[in-house]
Amino acid sequence: MSNKYDDIINLPHHVSKTRPQMSMHDRAAQFSPFSALTGYDAAIKETGRRTEKRIEPDEDELQILNMKLKLLIDNIDEEPEVTFTYFKPDERKSGGKYVEVFGVVKKADEFNRLIVMQGGEKIKMDDVVEISFSDMSFLYGKE
Repeated sequence: MSNKYDDIINLPHHVSKTRPQMSMHDRAAQFSPFSALTGYDAAIKETGRRTEKRIEPDEDELQILNMKLKLLIDNIDEEPEVTFTYFKPDERKSGGKYVEVFGVVKKADEFNRLIVMQGGEKIKMDDVVEISFSDMSFLYGKE
């Protein structure tokens, strides 16, 4: 009984003399799935990313923060080490996160309401929710 492919079934496999043979990895890549919706995975991850809501301090907390800030500004030449906890708004969606920064304040710009740390970090005074001093000895002067 004769099959319709008998004339070609035993022919040797063709290998090009002018083109290099494709690696197994590259051949497999031809058949791998592709993303038809570019950026879809990133959009899903961004939607699922959680942010925190901003908590507004009450009057008493604001008064304490203002007193600590004034104390810091009045003694900025003493270079006290300070930890700021502040709200950093998210650039892409509503909300943000609370960040802690430790260091020495380089400058306090009361007009623009900015605190500039020696490391270059800029903090908006209105975003600060806590100020902690590492050491209060700066109040007594350097010895």
